[in-house]
Amino acid sequence: MALASRCLLVMMLILVGFGAAHADEASVRAAIDKFAQGNGYEAIDTAIDALQATGDPLAATALNALSDGKLVLRKDDSKIFVLDATDTKLLDPVTGEAAADVGTSTIEKLKIKNSIRRKIATALSGMTLMASDKSIRLSAVETIFASADDTRLTALETAMASETDPEVKTRMAEAHGVIILKTSKDQAALKEAITTIAARGDREALKALNSASLEGEAATLLTNSIAGINNRLQFWDAGQNIWYGISLGSVLLLAAIGLAITFGVMGVINMAHGEMVMLGAYTTFVVQQFLISHAPWLIEWSLAFALPLAFLVAGLAGLIIERGVIRLLYGRPLETLLATWGVSLVLQQTVRSIFGATNREVSNPGWMSDGFKLGQIDITWNRFWILIFALTIFFTLLVVLKRTAFGLQMRAVTQNRRMAASMGIRTPWVDAFTFALGSGIAGIAGVALSQIDNVSPDLGQGYIIDSFMVVVFGGVGNLWGTLVGALSLGVASKFLEPYAGAVLAKILVLMLIILFIQKRPRGLFALKGRSVEA
Repeated sequence: MALASRCLLVMMLILVGFGAAHADEASVRAAIDKFAQGNGYEAIDTAIDALQATGDPLAATALNALSDGKLVLRKDDSKIFVLDATDTKLLDPVTGEAAADVGTSTIEKLKIKNSIRRKIATALSGMTLMASDKSIRLSAVETIFASADDTRLTALETAMASETDPEVKTRMAEAHGVIILKTSKDQAALKEAITTIAARGDREALKALNSASLEGEAATLLTNSIAGINNRLQFWDAGQNIWYGISLGSVLLLAAIGLAITFGVMGVINMAHGEMVMLGAYTTFVVQQFLISHAPWLIEWSLAFALPLAFLVAGLAGLIIERGVIRLLYGRPLETLLATWGVSLVLQQTVRSIFGATNREVSNPGWMSDGFKLGQIDITWNRFWILIFALTIFFTLLVVLKRTAFGLQMRAVTQNRRMAASMGIRTPWVDAFTFALGSGIAGIAGVALSQIDNVSPDLGQGYIIDSFMVVVFGGVGNLWGTLVGALSLGVASKFLEPYAGAVLAKILVLMLIILFIQKRPRGLFALKGRSVEA
């Protein structure tokens, strides 16, 4: 075992196992004292056996020091210590903490031979397999399963005999089966091992079975087991692609939902919509930097502060753009497109001047890190929470549109602008606040996208085309159409990517949308009303 690996093992055992229930520390120290009771290799063998019998991770410090030639006997008082890297300090053999300086003390390094080194490695393996902390045992078993290390067979069988946790015992049986596949010729044992490994049913099990070369009845069972796992994994792969598609669809929904409002109500082709997303992402970056500098204990709650600020920043920017540029160009869609494209360039360059052209790091809070497995489907927490967040924004917006006075006015303007104006609705201000609302939602989308994408001045450009495709495919101005369109395009893209590649998949999706629009020009869910049907 390499020195770096042993050091890492000691750190893991001490840091992870320290909070768990240890064997009596006095037992570990008593076992270490046996190194000083007697002479030669016999005393060392006895002490190693005693340390292994404690089953305590704290014993690893002395064992690793012995293997590295750092375990010493201080002859002045016949006590055992560990030498530090400079050979000037004596360390406690249990905790590794500084105990005394070498000074004028007479010390003697304990000498070992190759057979003792192998015994130390076996003892360390057995201690990780029998550690009180379940996570340490699982980690050790998974390492054996991946490496099929037959030198750890004895330690594994000993640990299996005393293991009581069902999950750990199952994993131990799988690791034992991998070693049997590698070392045994007995057909009955091989078939039992194949059955045990096949029951695991994941890619690691498939890799272990594919690496085996067998004969006789075991070979037939091996072939059938590999075929069964492949069939099962194809089913899970389809589920994984569906999840990836839903995850991509939730991102597209966040990016497109604001555009669905402005495009549907106002008929404005807003090429600066992506820059509203970018402003939300940079707002998240600024909030995190402020908290790191002034309130680092609140960094886990940075997104809670960033969400309302991003909505306000992007919404205010949208209001200024509408009042300053877009209201002068209503009824001229091509000029609106060119004007908003110019605005997008100005916003990108402004951000580059303030924050620089390089990517900015936005950290994930702890509750959005890592992930979990659903069967054989890998689900990351950040994508999962973004999906929940996207659906929350969607249904909140539905409530605003269906249950508020502002939503009623917005729908009235969408369906018949002239009639709404004749009923006293101030349509210019409805336009202004609708554009601000759509921009604010885009800013909120930027907060979410900052958790999965690079925060840079070009962030919004990667989503603007996809957002327009979602809106047009789902039905201009229809939120349900935006939801269905985003999820449909996301799933379709992820199923096409394995066969066509990311770029060609996007081209194929675009072609399918064009063909679909030829048949249904108003999209999946067309709005009803005199103006929109005119």
